[in-house]
Amino acid sequence: MKILSILTGKPQTVTFRGKVIDTGIFKSASAGPIMLRTTNLDGDGQADLKVHGGRDKALYAYPFDIYDAWRDLRPQDKFEMGAFGENLCMDELNEKAIYLGDSFRVGKAVIQVTEPRFPCFKLGIKFEDPKIVEQFMTMGRPGVYYRVLEEGLLSIGDEMELIDREEVLVSVQEIFEMESEPDPVRLLEILKVQSLNEHMRRKYREYVDDV
Repeated sequence: MKILSILTGKPQTVTFRGKVIDTGIFKSASAGPIMLRTTNLDGDGQADLKVHGGRDKALYAYPFDIYDAWRDLRPQDKFEMGAFGENLCMDELNEKAIYLGDSFRVGKAVIQVTEPRFPCFKLGIKFEDPKIVEQFMTMGRPGVYYRVLEEGLLSIGDEMELIDREEVLVSVQEIFEMESEPDPVRLLEILKVQSLNEHMRRKYREYVDDV
């Protein structure tokens, strides 16, 4: 898993269907090296901190190996690295083999997997088409959010080196696919993941308690 592009961008104000909206989904490539901080890359920012950014979503990576499939699905659009608002465009990123709590050394930083990306309506703003949000879910390649365990410089060409893994294995893909139909028994196992972020822990605990 190698960094092909590092992308950052400050929130912008746009008008979409008559509404004025702030969004940080528009990213531009940086030559690097660039400093990865606890809550974001230098020069990056998020508009709605209730659902984006913060310690558990400090860094978002998306796989370049799915871009051709997007080009086939939406030939009318231009897909360049950063099209999905990612901070890191990786040469590959296998969500089925990446697990919650996986810790990686990349460049001079250490990062830890927290969750998949579930797109909001702002992806539709980016492509001027709300249908792409549903298509993103159907495509089934969510990318990966990370928290920062150790700050450090990132450079194009840096590779992710796995350095630690949880005892309970829960893939990013499993979390993404179970969103619509949670399995209470499996949720009890997932709650054993030590690094599970507090938002997910509360959500899963409430679901299990209500069953």
